[in-house]
Amino acid sequence: MQPDSQLLIQLVNMQMPFGKYKGTVLCNLPVSYLEWFNRKGFPDGKLGMLLRTMHEIKLNGLEELLVPIKKMKPAQ
Repeated sequence: MQPDSQLLIQLVNMQMPFGKYKGTVLCNLPVSYLEWFNRKGFPDGKLGMLLRTMHEIKLNGLEELLVPIKKMKPAQ
């Protein structure tokens, strides 16, 4: 099964909308923060799904999936 490329693009582009890491791109969130959500519960909706996905990617050492997408990201 191939990863959903749109989902991976969102992980590289979307910023955390609230909390301690507000403004941090989801793929740059620390594992400890994702683990906290895993214990306490991920938010509902799209954000929760993206955070859950990022947690699984980091947990399983699959961050290399995001490298080509990060390289394509326009400079800000």
